[in-house]
Amino acid sequence: MTAPARDADDDLVMTARHGRTLVIRINREAKRNALNPVIAAGIDQAMNALEDDPELWCGVLTGGPRMFSAGADLKTGAGEPTERGGLVGLIHRQRTKPLIAAVEGFALGGGVELVLCCDLVVAARDARFGLPEVKRGLMPDFGGAFRITRVLPRNVAFELLATGDDLSAERAERLGLVNILTEPGRALEGALALAERVNANAPLAVRAALGIARREIAPDETEIWAVSDATHDGLTKTADFREGIDAFFERRPPTWQAH
Repeated sequence: MTAPARDADDDLVMTARHGRTLVIRINREAKRNALNPVIAAGIDQAMNALEDDPELWCGVLTGGPRMFSAGADLKTGAGEPTERGGLVGLIHRQRTKPLIAAVEGFALGGGVELVLCCDLVVAARDARFGLPEVKRGLMPDFGGAFRITRVLPRNVAFELLATGDDLSAERAERLGLVNILTEPGRALEGALALAERVNANAPLAVRAALGIARREIAPDETEIWAVSDATHDGLTKTADFREGIDAFFERRPPTWQAH
């Protein structure tokens, strides 16, 4: 049975239980699942439910059968950080239970940064991953600028950051970002099958093992977050940032000035 993570009028995030797995779905397809304050609150509420319910052992984050997310809504932004999850209810969250991303279509900008918060990734063969912020005069500010280097080889991570171009799911699987490839339309099915493999094991042992692994990968992000936030804030004050946003909404190529 599917139910909204918020009230019936704000069903931009949906949840569904599959045994001991909670599926969290971003449900704003008309806006390419762009992340706004309602979605951030919905993801936060759903992630709180996953963490707090002892009957739930694993989570799956998806954007539905056509797309994952195009990133933060350029008009509204993604909203204020939540108490437990930080940005988008997930970016700064200290989690214990495993979380799997099920990616169809594209995951761009903040969409990729949500994927980077997950422990495992299942993607359709035609899915695409990208950090296009430099095309708008910005940099990834939800942790993507430093987290992408942990899951991709250095030069490939730099390629995504510097060009803003997409990475195909098949290349991402070869490079280690994606665990399992599925046929288009079957990423959620593949993620649920992977969740069953995870749930077949002792839940406390799984959480302990992943917790140790996460600490080894990112023992303390306090300093890098401060640098990232300050750098991003500086970019928002540049003429190039204003030009990038104007060009996006006016559907024209930007004219950069490097100031």
